[in-house]
Amino acid sequence: MARPVAAIEHNANKAILILLLAQSVLIFLDVSAKWLSTTGMPTTEIMFARYGLHVALLLLLVLPVQGWSLFSTGNWKLELARGLCLLGSTAGNFLSMRYLPLTVTGALLFTSPLMVCALSGPLLGEHVGWRRWLAIGIGFVGILVIIRPGTEAFHPAALLSLAAAFFGALFGILTRRLAGVDSAMTQQIYAGGISLLVITPIAFTDWVWPTQPISWVAFFTLGAAGVGGHLLISVAHRYATPATLAPFNYLQLLYLALASWVIFNQPPDNWFFLGAAIIIGSGLYIWLRERNLHKATTSVDEVAER
Repeated sequence: MARPVAAIEHNANKAILILLLAQSVLIFLDVSAKWLSTTGMPTTEIMFARYGLHVALLLLLVLPVQGWSLFSTGNWKLELARGLCLLGSTAGNFLSMRYLPLTVTGALLFTSPLMVCALSGPLLGEHVGWRRWLAIGIGFVGILVIIRPGTEAFHPAALLSLAAAFFGALFGILTRRLAGVDSAMTQQIYAGGISLLVITPIAFTDWVWPTQPISWVAFFTLGAAGVGGHLLISVAHRYATPATLAPFNYLQLLYLALASWVIFNQPPDNWFFLGAAIIIGSGLYIWLRERNLHKATTSVDEVAER
């Protein structure tokens, strides 16, 4: 029998706090993946470590408590699509890390809020007006500033980061669609399990064991940070829409820039700061626009109820 799932609530402040906690956890995922990439570990093996421990932790800690209801879903098609989107986002992000600094991969990955806004119309039935479309366009100008296509600074791996952002946007929208349908734990077991099933046959074709203690730490940190961060994100989406939460993901750029500089000796350049400022500015405008529209709708509903 399926466990009861809490209904969607609207509490933006609570959702934002949970999301900020999730971002502080997920920074360990990005740093660990980048570190293992620099040691020469194959990307498929890094992805296996990411999802293998993810699933193992859920089976060890959650399955004894929830039982088989952990696998009971109200919409297996959405769970399947969400898992594949997470796999696509992870693959694009981890592959691009081999060739680009964390600052660049992070900035491009955080174009996801712009994509969320653009996709909210056809996938969530939300109206996106011309002002928000203009903000989306300006945000993509920020992308061009960072990757500088047509110049020597451009690296094709930037396209992998953009693909990761696209799948990440779909993942966020599907997370919202599943809020109130499946529990956060059920969402996590399907997302991790589907990704693990797909990547396992490929991961063992070119297996390389970590050779340094710090690499072993990174190997196991991948899964723990992944399951913890994404669990918190699932909970946050129960209290707010993707468009409300998306801009606050930008704070992770500060963590990524610091980690890139201190750990990998890859400080951000001036083009990064300019492009990131444009992307963040457009994202924050979309957030402000969403908030104002929500307030206006709420006021109209309150008047109608009187």
